[in-house]
Amino acid sequence: MTSSTPRRTVLAAALAAAGTAATATPATAATTPRAADFPPPPAPGPSRGDAPGRGHAPAPGLVDNRFWSSYTDWRCGSAAGTRAVAGRRPGLVLATPAGRTDYTDPHTGRTSVWEYASWTSPEHTPTAPATEVIASWNAHTPPGTWIQVELSGTYTDTTATPWYVLGRWASGDGDIRRTSVDDQTDGKSTVWTDTFAIDDTASGLRLASYRLRLTLHRAPRSGLTPTVWRLGAMASDVPDRFSVPATAPNLTRELTVPRYSQNTHVGQYPEYDNGGEAWCSPTSSQMIVEYWGRRPSTEDLAWVNPDFADPQVCHAARHTYDHQYEGCGNWPFNAAYAAAYPDMNAVVTRLSSLTELEDLIRAGIPAITSQSFLKEELTGAGYGTSGHLMTVIGFTADGDIIANDPASPDNEAVRRIYRRREWENIWLRTKRYDANGKVRGGTGGVCYLFWPVKSAPSQHRALRTLGLV
Repeated sequence: MTSSTPRRTVLAAALAAAGTAATATPATAATTPRAADFPPPPAPGPSRGDAPGRGHAPAPGLVDNRFWSSYTDWRCGSAAGTRAVAGRRPGLVLATPAGRTDYTDPHTGRTSVWEYASWTSPEHTPTAPATEVIASWNAHTPPGTWIQVELSGTYTDTTATPWYVLGRWASGDGDIRRTSVDDQTDGKSTVWTDTFAIDDTASGLRLASYRLRLTLHRAPRSGLTPTVWRLGAMASDVPDRFSVPATAPNLTRELTVPRYSQNTHVGQYPEYDNGGEAWCSPTSSQMIVEYWGRRPSTEDLAWVNPDFADPQVCHAARHTYDHQYEGCGNWPFNAAYAAAYPDMNAVVTRLSSLTELEDLIRAGIPAITSQSFLKEELTGAGYGTSGHLMTVIGFTADGDIIANDPASPDNEAVRRIYRRREWENIWLRTKRYDANGKVRGGTGGVCYLFWPVKSAPSQHRALRTLGLV
């Protein structure tokens, strides 16, 4: 993910003061927590119903996925200048501008005028009131366009949140700088880079429902438009836990996934967080993009120093970089990067068990998982980390994890086998102890999932079980 900065230190301290735990970034050296990585989840609340909809079949009680992606979905909600487009891959486009707005890019200081239109989703009620929400979106943003994603909700005490910005996104970086937005809070909840989180989960307060708002921007009189194919969120209320029950192995399979090391890029492109330990997220994302047969073109890679090996990893880092977070570890930005390739879907979600991960591998879908651990907690890793992404590609006959771990000295060393029980607990726990004995957080099963629009029936079934299609 990313290297430490003073801003992350401040965010981590704020979360710790609220009784939460945080993680951060790289797989090798840096240990300053990334505030967005570790939520403050308490015991789950009571189950709540929701109107049936595409992409809504959540795991019981813990994780709720709701994504809008069909033509019917885009015709629901409230549109102000946007239009639903039917076809093989339905989407939302800017049809008639609702107005113009000035946007001063905080990272360049440049003020530009943009036409805009918006779409607001119907209100969604998760199966259980949530302590955390992470949005994802899949979009095409040609030069001269960009999008903004926001969330507003109602708490269980019936009060409302403000509209929170969850991301300003463009696949390129010539018009605006891709960015999260800091300092968003109402005293009850806060946005930590890419994650909405309840501030004091011990109080019992939860998010009962939410809406997402999508704003499409384009250069005035250009006639251009972004196209958004998927918008949604994962809402969760995962209980506090230092350990999880062990599961029995039920799969032996290994997927053939390209292997890339983040550490072969140490010192490359300081403007994108300097390569190496900071690049576990884009390196993992690139592995899965290429597993599905997509990759940047020669023209796309022309900007990369020809002396650098695996230039596509540099490309992934540039196009996932969050200029506010100052790193490549923004979870939704990585999903949006993967979905910028032709006919690709991508989401950030949580899985509730290792069994669910086995079901995905059985269907041929690898997963990028987020975890943190001490060196002695994961046999064979050779490092400890306060937050790291790796790619799970299979399971051995004994049920152990086969992972493409980018925190390896070179590409040949990327394939690793980790002990099932150790890895399972590290990935699914929400609480842990650091090297100083202090309580920190765990991601509680966070992962990225990428898959093609035209997926096999077995893949569609596995994704539908999770509420993702």
